[in-house]
Amino acid sequence: MTDKTRVLFVCVANAARSQLAEALLRHTDSEQFDAFSAGTVPGEINPLTLEALQHLGVSTEGLYSKSIDEFAGERFDYVITLCDKSSLECHSLPGAGEVLAWNFEDPVTSTKHDAFRHTLHEIHERIKMFVLVKTKR
Repeated sequence: MTDKTRVLFVCVANAARSQLAEALLRHTDSEQFDAFSAGTVPGEINPLTLEALQHLGVSTEGLYSKSIDEFAGERFDYVITLCDKSSLECHSLPGAGEVLAWNFEDPVTSTKHDAFRHTLHEIHERIKMFVLVKTKR
């Protein structure tokens, strides 16, 4: 068993935001955190998600879209939802320590120019702050 802090990122499709968050947390501090992601209704990872991560030099190895059901019975120190819809569906998740609700615009449906890079940057800033706060012991 590991002493790492286990974090599960959840959004609906597990196609963009939660994948970005999982990869970014691993990239930011894989020594102290184990990062996972899942969707309440998983689909396929959006290719622009992987492109945005690779553009930043973040590894996309091992990323795939998965259902929250794959983690049934597992314990997480933090479950972080990345959209309002998943937030509503995840408050009763068994095995969740602290549930945090972060709401980011879905880059898949966004009309913003460079939406994926914009969302990547916003999530990265939040994750850096999360790591900073949670590793001050």
